[in-house]
Amino acid sequence: MTESLQQRYENLIDNIVETTLKGQIRSKEQVYQMLVKGIETGTGEIFERALSQRLTTTETQLKTETDELKQAKINRIQRALKTIQSEWERYQKQNQTTNTLNTATGQILNSTETDRLTTLFRILDPNQKQPLTLDQIQQIAKTLHQQITQNPNPTTLEDIQEIITGLTAGIQSWQQLQPDLISWIYENPNKLGFTGPEQNGPWVHWSKKLNSPLPKNLFNTIALNQPIIEFIAKQTDITPAQLIELAIILQCQQRGLVEWFDKLIYDSKTGAKLSISTFLTYAAIWSLLATGFQHSTTLNPRNKDRLINSCFQITLQILRTFSQQPYFPLYGGIFASFSGNYLKNTLDYLSEPLREVSGTQEKARILTLLGYSQRAQGNYKQAISYHEEALEIARQAQDRPCEIANLNHLSRTYVSQKNYAEAINYSQRALILSRQSGDKQGEANALANFGFSEVFQAKQDNQNEPEIYESAINFLQQGIQLAEKLNDRQSLALCYSSLGIANVVLDQPQEALNHLAKGLEAAQFSGDLYLQGLNFTYIGQAYYNLMILQKAITYSCLGMYLLDQIGAGESQQPANLLSTIKRQLSEAFPNVLQQCRPEIIPYIGIDGFDYLPKLLN
Repeated sequence: MTESLQQRYENLIDNIVETTLKGQIRSKEQVYQMLVKGIETGTGEIFERALSQRLTTTETQLKTETDELKQAKINRIQRALKTIQSEWERYQKQNQTTNTLNTATGQILNSTETDRLTTLFRILDPNQKQPLTLDQIQQIAKTLHQQITQNPNPTTLEDIQEIITGLTAGIQSWQQLQPDLISWIYENPNKLGFTGPEQNGPWVHWSKKLNSPLPKNLFNTIALNQPIIEFIAKQTDITPAQLIELAIILQCQQRGLVEWFDKLIYDSKTGAKLSISTFLTYAAIWSLLATGFQHSTTLNPRNKDRLINSCFQITLQILRTFSQQPYFPLYGGIFASFSGNYLKNTLDYLSEPLREVSGTQEKARILTLLGYSQRAQGNYKQAISYHEEALEIARQAQDRPCEIANLNHLSRTYVSQKNYAEAINYSQRALILSRQSGDKQGEANALANFGFSEVFQAKQDNQNEPEIYESAINFLQQGIQLAEKLNDRQSLALCYSSLGIANVVLDQPQEALNHLAKGLEAAQFSGDLYLQGLNFTYIGQAYYNLMILQKAITYSCLGMYLLDQIGAGESQQPANLLSTIKRQLSEAFPNVLQQCRPEIIPYIGIDGFDYLPKLLN
């Protein structure tokens, strides 16, 4: 049979070539249709072999033929064969797409009632080798509609109709929103990202473009910085169709924003920061939606678990996509463009979908991010747990940069616990491993952590020998030099901050101010709110040590406010200093605070300034 097929396909190729030479082929579509009619499903390899042999023979004839007339004919034959080859590639691609769509439709129809929604979201997963386009998603909806009447089961009919409705509504809503996806940026070009008053931010702008109640009201909730969990929990009922529509909208939004931010060639660092913020924002939204569904008492019991599982599934898909990006923040976690009152505990929720996932490289990287965020919030035990698990997975996956990052994070976390011996131990291991593997970013962070830990260890041990501190400071300076060479703002922020804090600890306030100012600048550029808050805090402490009280109040207020916004335990430190100054100034304190107002407002706004007395009390 193979021989007869081989011969048949050779004849098909000859027929197309001869028809071409006779001038009877008017378009490539004609060739394509001849291939569709002539090739049996599942026998493409045989056709491809016959075509390859004919191309090779023709090329050989073209090289050896000397007669010009015969050479001209062979050239025409070769062009005809190239057309066949081009249309064959098109045929393969189309056939593959058809098979993919047929497989997807079959999986949805054959799924159990419990698994049908998660099956759909697995099919829509952007991490697939060939993610579905909107046209293909629309085709799935059409195919399901054609086949829906063939299934007599009423529950299946209801589920499939929900999916068709959701997919169709999602595509329609996205088409309403798509033209205005980034127009808000041009209306307010000085405020990129997801922050700012609701009338200038993207969420309220996007909500005006939508007609569907769920996405419209959700976007308004986010714009007003109201809790997503409470919004969802109060909904009387949400159907799978509504969730599917929302998923299409948010997935297209996220993909469109990341693609646009990634193309910010004029400032690739800013683009990367905004892309990071986008991934974190959308992952957090889905995780908060899942938690909101968990808290709901009015959802249809049949739908509740399906909605919760689907939200966690989408969260994990986003995090997996994020973990594969070159700018994934192994040394950062909380970014300025991702803010609002709901930021404080949002990153906690991202750990929930990971519980069902076995050890993978993606999981190690996501746990690294979560560990950093837990440390920023003062949850040191949880942070260590995340970093230790990430460290083990990274070793198994042979992800050396991730392994080194977690050694560094463990070092920093142990400093926060004042366990300086362990901090030195982990920073030394990170330094050795980073130098062995050539990981310069890891080395810069390890140098900073090693020097930082040694300063605090020596201070704790009441060491007075200058050479001990000189050695530690030298490591910190080496870290700065390496981070500057790499133009790595995140590492530079850590290194300068570490050196500045060390100077404060060593009672060198003027030197501290110089380094902390550079650390603050780098932290603001990288968008790391935690490091910004720490820099403000220690700048305030340095000014207090110099007895420049107005400056001490200004920067301590900024440190207290920013660290409180992300739920960081260190917010108590500037609050304590402000309380001390308040007692010293007594009744004059409110007046001095008002004098600080012009320097504070540019960072946290009028509402932030007005909130300071409440926060301090």
